[in-house]
Amino acid sequence: MPAIASNVIVESEAFRANRLAYLELIAQFRSLERKVRAASARADDKFRSRGQLPPRERINWLVDRDSPFLELSTLCGLGMHEDDGVDNVYGGGLIAGIGVVSGVRCLIAANDSGIKGGTAHPMGVEKAIRAQEIALHEKLPYVQLVESAGANLLLQAEMFVRGGATFANMARLSAAGIPVISIVHGSSTAGGAYQTGLADYVVMVRGRSKVFLAGPPLLKAATGEIAKDEALGGAELHCVTTGLGEYLAEDDADALRIGREVLAHLGWGGPTPRPPARAPLYDAEELLGVVPVDYRKPYDVREVIARIVDGSEFLDFKPGYGAETVCGHAAIEGRPVGLIGNNGPIDSAGASKAGQFIQLCCQAGLPIVFLQNTTGYLVGVAAETSGIVKHGSKMIQAVTNANVPKLTLQIGGSFGAGHYGMCGRSFGPRFLFSWPNARFAVMGGEQAAKVMTIVAEDAAAARGLPFDGDKVMAQGAKIVAGYDRQSTALFATARLWDDGLIDPRDSRATLAFCLETCAESDARVLRPNAFGVARF
Repeated sequence: MPAIASNVIVESEAFRANRLAYLELIAQFRSLERKVRAASARADDKFRSRGQLPPRERINWLVDRDSPFLELSTLCGLGMHEDDGVDNVYGGGLIAGIGVVSGVRCLIAANDSGIKGGTAHPMGVEKAIRAQEIALHEKLPYVQLVESAGANLLLQAEMFVRGGATFANMARLSAAGIPVISIVHGSSTAGGAYQTGLADYVVMVRGRSKVFLAGPPLLKAATGEIAKDEALGGAELHCVTTGLGEYLAEDDADALRIGREVLAHLGWGGPTPRPPARAPLYDAEELLGVVPVDYRKPYDVREVIARIVDGSEFLDFKPGYGAETVCGHAAIEGRPVGLIGNNGPIDSAGASKAGQFIQLCCQAGLPIVFLQNTTGYLVGVAAETSGIVKHGSKMIQAVTNANVPKLTLQIGGSFGAGHYGMCGRSFGPRFLFSWPNARFAVMGGEQAAKVMTIVAEDAAAARGLPFDGDKVMAQGAKIVAGYDRQSTALFATARLWDDGLIDPRDSRATLAFCLETCAESDARVLRPNAFGVARF
């Protein structure tokens, strides 16, 4: 397979400017991630005084030493509800990611109880649901580290109905034959009690775990009955009397040890062997200079591919036909893949080529990696005459129904139906990550403002009224500002339109980890039953 010969001049002024712009964007989202950790860490002394481990340390004790942990949706809920996006940044109040426990790849979800006691927030509920969807589709054991005061009562209207999906998903995971393990470090109250009750295996901590539908304050308010929390729902009660708990641990570390042992004894199997691979010919560091931060500036997506795939080798598929849409074969850490990228808008030929290539990947069982950077499908008289609607629909049909793993990196602009054709969130990518420069919306702000101006002009002419140019110009400026704010990577990741932001230099490692996760999932045979495992 031929290797891509890079044409990038790393000493150029444009390369240096791109690199500095990326470093600034990366520093911005990393700083916000640090604020999430700092918000939780403010409670560390309180945890230690109670003989507990802080939430992130629990994850560190749970996962295998020196194994990767792919954290998901780190900035979920940024600037929403009680997260102000500046000083109080909470990450949805939940830590979620994929890690290896006793040699088993798992989906791990931990209540970040250092932030508001681990109470559930609306976007945190959405983050939990997305994590469960990944666990179900990728056949990953679902491990919960539970310590939550339940729902945020001030925001209940925005999460009560949707929150039920978290419990339904636990039942679906169990019924599908996927183990659900809850390690209860503290309170598991009200609806949160079902985080425990719907698990297949429950580990509780003596003197710390509390599981009840109504805690002492609510019980007193509802019925007048007065009870101490230990007698109402303590760990010993549930492990000895009610049978809700299977294992009684002495402290957090012991509970995590037991959780590791449970996974070790399930015979679940470890990662699939990774084939031999060669590193790219070009340094990943160069990705910061290769791609302009401004999506309107052109570049060759092959320069990105050359810094991601094994040996920088890429077999270009129909390179002269629909040239703005780049398709081809390569490998990432030894795993063969098909790649589809953009060098501009998608025309009829590019859409037809991509549709054919997707079908060929399905025929060969090859995962498809989409590198999104497109203004969308080409428009105009010539495009319509060429059948762009027909051919674009063909591509969207192929993307939607592809039966191989689909992984998407949003590395630039992603607008209009181009976002759909390049496997946006609604089209079932198994994983979708964004670079911090990513922009996506129905169209660019300038285009939206121009459309509204033309509509206003036409409407005024049709009614025989004078056209108020100043008013329309002011409205246009407001539209541009709104689109600019709502199309940023931070705005999108806050709303779970992706699975998180990544440093471009981590693209190869992230894709390799996700491809390995998919390969392991596809090789696994589940033993489903008609309903989730129940306690008797």
